[in-house]
Amino acid sequence: MTGIAQARWLALALSGGLLGGAYISEYVFGLFPCEMCWWQRWPHFAALALAALAFAAPAPRLWVGLAAVAIVISGLIGGFHAGVEYDWWEGITPCAVVDFSRDVMDPNAVPLVRCDVAPWSLFGISLAGFNFLFSCLGGIAILALILLPQKRATS
Repeated sequence: MTGIAQARWLALALSGGLLGGAYISEYVFGLFPCEMCWWQRWPHFAALALAALAFAAPAPRLWVGLAAVAIVISGLIGGFHAGVEYDWWEGITPCAVVDFSRDVMDPNAVPLVRCDVAPWSLFGISLAGFNFLFSCLGGIAILALILLPQKRATS
């Protein structure tokens, strides 16, 4: 399999897997996303479309490269979000502070999901932190596959 073919499949699998994991954590385990969690999902949606386009459109290297950039952008957003969760810096959204004006006893009220509190972690790494790691490393690997010269098969 050539580097570009590997890059296409990696972009598709990485974004699909991370989005699938996000939806499983939401719908199966009840870990509802905050605003910054949604920010991390949008570049993966774009990366899925771009990676799929790379299978059908001319110039697949361009489409996979754009998918890799979208994946890295999601990772950088995840890194920022993780920093907010770990109290390294302030968040820029209202979900990073408690909204005391809401009626918490109203059963019709949408639950406030705070951006500055990690609902789950493994080895001290939150979901946003894992998105940072997987997306940045995966995006860099995809870019390496399409940019580095490929070895020719010899017989």
